[in-house]
Amino acid sequence: MVVLGIESSCDDTAAAIVDNGRVGLSSVVSSQDNIHARYGGVVPELASRRHIEMIVPVVDEALKKAGVTLDDIDAIAVTQGPGLVGSLLIGLSFAKSLSYVKGLLLTGVNHIESHPHAAFLVDKGEEKEAPSFPFVALIVSGGHTTLLYFEGYTKYRILGQTLDDSAGEAFDKVAKLLGLGYPGGAVIDRLAKEGDRLSFAFPRPLLGKGNLEFSFSGLKTAVLTRVKALGGPLTGTALNDIAASFQEAVVDSLVTKGLWAMRATGAKNLVVAGGVASNSRFRAALAEAAETEGVRLFVPQPKYCTDNAAMVAALGTRQIEAGLVAGPDLNALPTWEGF
Repeated sequence: MVVLGIESSCDDTAAAIVDNGRVGLSSVVSSQDNIHARYGGVVPELASRRHIEMIVPVVDEALKKAGVTLDDIDAIAVTQGPGLVGSLLIGLSFAKSLSYVKGLLLTGVNHIESHPHAAFLVDKGEEKEAPSFPFVALIVSGGHTTLLYFEGYTKYRILGQTLDDSAGEAFDKVAKLLGLGYPGGAVIDRLAKEGDRLSFAFPRPLLGKGNLEFSFSGLKTAVLTRVKALGGPLTGTALNDIAASFQEAVVDSLVTKGLWAMRATGAKNLVVAGGVASNSRFRAALAEAAETEGVRLFVPQPKYCTDNAAMVAALGTRQIEAGLVAGPDLNALPTWEGF
């Protein structure tokens, strides 16, 4: 089954072609970072307008890169939520119209649920082991920090979530208070490589509680307090050390809770996905912990960690195989029950 995936839940317009829920024939993402950078975060109205401008050329490019036409497509998978309602509606309206005109099957996908399916993706001609069920999924992005337990492609339950800021949001907010601009994850990752991650003892919220929930707002406040005490704005070694110490606190919290979830469920496979999974220190710490604990770790290629439509098509394929097909009344769900 060849599926066209469409993703527009926030500020990236994305389209992808995926074969049999596994082989990524193409994945195209149009970023809006340069549009929103001046505002220090995503402006929903601007995001929606840009989606309108980019949805057609992005889909056209995805088809071209995959070497297929719409006549080769069997179904469409589109992000239904959660996300910005205006952004979601652009992708949904396009997908429903195309589905109707071409007579294609249609399914609506949960953006958060789709992230772990990126771990199943391979490029054409590539051979790579896929996760086996059951597995724990740690989704870490700009909008979400969530632990899920998957018993099948479309069967899962929530183990824990953030109680306030997501990990990615914490990266962006700390980058902003350090004067590093938006988005901040990649910049902090780069600066942290030159810093001492043990320089500042920032808190690891909720690690003493023994549960699977997350919290990052207090960590952000601790960084702000330390920056003020140092008489910011910071430069050089002090800036690098703050970045490294903050990053280590986030990574420590994520890895620890991920391992706790493995022990609580008895799962042997851990899938880590979402934009923060591109962070080099996080990936290294995960690999170290997995080897020590005897855990089989699956982390997607960086291009499939950030928001993309290939993961949407991958999950969409499994939903259609399970008979989860939508009609013309498919609507946006900016908030999704449970998330």
